[in-house]
Amino acid sequence: MAITAQMVKELREKTGAGMMDCKKALQQTDGNIDQAIDYLREKGIAKAAKKADRIAAEGLTHIEVDNNTAAILEVNCETDFVTKNDQFKNLLTQLGQHIVKEKPATVEEALQQKLNGEGETLESIINTAVSKIGEKISLRRFAVVEKTDNDAFGAYLHMGGRIGVLSLLEGTTDEQVGKDVSMHVAAVNPRYVSRDAVSEEEVNREREVLKTQALNEGKPENIVEKMVEGRLGKFFEEIVLLEQSFVKDPDQKVKKYVADKGAAVKSFVRYEVGEGMEKREENFADEVMSQIKK
Repeated sequence: MAITAQMVKELREKTGAGMMDCKKALQQTDGNIDQAIDYLREKGIAKAAKKADRIAAEGLTHIEVDNNTAAILEVNCETDFVTKNDQFKNLLTQLGQHIVKEKPATVEEALQQKLNGEGETLESIINTAVSKIGEKISLRRFAVVEKTDNDAFGAYLHMGGRIGVLSLLEGTTDEQVGKDVSMHVAAVNPRYVSRDAVSEEEVNREREVLKTQALNEGKPENIVEKMVEGRLGKFFEEIVLLEQSFVKDPDQKVKKYVADKGAAVKSFVRYEVGEGMEKREENFADEVMSQIKK
């Protein structure tokens, strides 16, 4: 039968084996997933088979900078203990250095690339770490950012990497200014750099909600429009970086702090470990006891 990309993806998720190994296993077993899993196990390829269905929502973010290129990435594991493991930290550095150098477009592309252009693929290196550390580990996401000699990166890791922020500022080479902006982003979690970045659709939707709220409060229609525009300002303050009060000096806006430094914020990337992922809801004491009883 024809082997589809979806079948290969499913087998990879179940076994942790490489893409080509999965494709070959499916070809050998005529597309039977269960038989393909057995095939990979027999070949000793499915190193991470028992780990693949576990929830890995812990982990760390990491930032790697190489001259005018920087990369921010998130690598997940199952427990917070592993993040303190030197092997895990070394893996983060390896992956970061590769990504900042090779600039892959997607996680899938990165996993199939050979580290430093030779030797094992990133996927194999991660699977080896899984075997040694004993937990599911995955490269979840990354972003590559580039600047000119006249710009500055702002790299900031909060709580050792539970939150990571990489910002790009134009018009300054002062990395401390960039770091200050990134610290603010880590703390306040804005969604956009400027008002212009907010879609007209989102603004109109918020405007309608605010208008309905004002009318429901019994406000006269002739002043509702002014009220709505005033409340829209508060809306922008909640989601737009430049409109927010600067965390290190709440008496001024971020846009003033940056402008006073002769700079402009071009972009930022904020990763918080496990955001949007299913989390484990096990009782820790029960989990420890269950391990003791085994």
